[in-house]
Amino acid sequence: MNTKISNELYDKAQQFMPGGVNSPVRACKNVGRIPMFVDHANGDKIYDVDGNEYIDYVCSWGPNILGHSRQEVIKAVTATCEKGLTFGACHSGEIELAELIKKHFPSMELLRLVNSGTEAVMSAIRAARGYTKRDKILKFEGCYHGHSDGLLVKAGSGLLTNSIPDSSGVPKGYTENTLLAKYNDENFVEELFGKFGDDIACVIVEPCAANMGVVPPKENFLQFLRNITNKYNSLLIFDEVITGFRLSIGGAQKYYGITPDLTALGKIVGGGMPLAVYGGKSEIMQCVAPLGSVYQAGTLSGNPVAVSAGTATLKILESTPDLYTVLEQKSAKLQSSMQNIGLNVNRVGSILTPFFTDISVTDYNTAKTSNTAEYAKYYSYLLDNGVYTAPSQFEAMFVSYAHSDEDIEKTCSIISRYGKVIE
Repeated sequence: MNTKISNELYDKAQQFMPGGVNSPVRACKNVGRIPMFVDHANGDKIYDVDGNEYIDYVCSWGPNILGHSRQEVIKAVTATCEKGLTFGACHSGEIELAELIKKHFPSMELLRLVNSGTEAVMSAIRAARGYTKRDKILKFEGCYHGHSDGLLVKAGSGLLTNSIPDSSGVPKGYTENTLLAKYNDENFVEELFGKFGDDIACVIVEPCAANMGVVPPKENFLQFLRNITNKYNSLLIFDEVITGFRLSIGGAQKYYGITPDLTALGKIVGGGMPLAVYGGKSEIMQCVAPLGSVYQAGTLSGNPVAVSAGTATLKILESTPDLYTVLEQKSAKLQSSMQNIGLNVNRVGSILTPFFTDISVTDYNTAKTSNTAEYAKYYSYLLDNGVYTAPSQFEAMFVSYAHSDEDIEKTCSIISRYGKVIE
C-alpha cells in the first residue's frame, strides 16, 4: 500500500507532539510501523489520507459498536451543535442520558457524567475513599484504569507493551496506598486482605480484563471479590469503561451476574464523543459535592454534544434486539479463523485477542509470554491486506454491528492465508 502522505504527516507531527501522537499506542512502534493518518470512516471501514481502505477492528478502541458515522448519531450531534457546543450549565439532555444509563445499570442509583474513563475511575476511587474513610486501594496487574497517578502500577495496555511497570513523574507517595494483586488469583487477594483489610477502601477491577489483551475472569472470581469486599466492608468498583454496553446491554455486571458498589463507564456511553460516567449506591454517591465533601467538578462534564451522541447510541442499542447475538456470531467466526491457524485466542462477546503463546492466558504473567515479534508480523500482514487491528499485542480487537458478513468472511480468509504464509 502507498503510505506516502501518512509518512509525510508523521514526520511533521513529530515536530509538534511527543512521538508525533496524542496517545502512545498510535505511534505503532511496537509493531514496527509508521502510523496511518485517517481521513474518514463509514460503517466498518476506515480510509487513510493515501486513499487506502481498511476493515476496522479497532473501532476507536471500542466505542463504535454501531460502526462509524451511524446516521442517527450524526444527525443527533449535528442538531445539538446548531444550539451550541457547550454551556457549562445544566440541560435536559443530561437527565435523559442518566435515565437511560440507570435503566440498564440499576446498580448506578446516582451517577455523575464526566469527560473520560480516566476521570471516571479516579473520581469513583475518591468517592470510595471518602465514603469508607480509608486510604488503600487494591488493583490487579495488567488492568488499566486510566493514567491517574495512583493507578499507574503494572497497568497493562501501552505500558505492558513497553515493559514499563510504572510511569516516570509519579512520586512514590502517590502509589504507596495502591496494593497490587494478581488477576484471577484468589489466594493472593486473600493474603492482602488478611494483612491490610481494615485499611482497604476498595477493590478496582476490569470485570473482564482487556488491557493485557482480553483475559476473562475465572469462574467465581468476581463472586469471590464481591464476597471478600463485603466481609471487610470495602467497596467493589467495576471499571466497565470497555465492557459497559459492550458485553451486554447491562455490561459485564449483567453478563456475569455480579453487582458492584460503584461502576465507571466510558467508550460506548459517549457514542464516539468524549464522555464517561461513574456512579453507584446512593449512600456512596451522596458523599460527592454538592451533597458531600468529596469534590469533583468539570466545566465540560455533561456537555450537550457528547450527551446527544451517547443518548442516540444507547437508544439504538436498546431498540435492536438481535444486536448482541449478531456480535457474538461474528466474533465467534473470527475467533475460529485465528484458532484454525494455531493462535491462542481469548474472547468474551465482541472483544477478543489472539496471543502468540502456547499456554493459556489467564493473567498478567501468562500474557507476557506472548511473542510480540510474531504479533507484529501478523499485524503487518493484516494491515497490508486491508484489515486494521490493534497495533499492540496487549489490546483488544473489537467487532461492530456494522461489520458485514462479507467483510467478516474476507477477514477470515486473510487470516487463513497468513497461516499458510507462516507454515
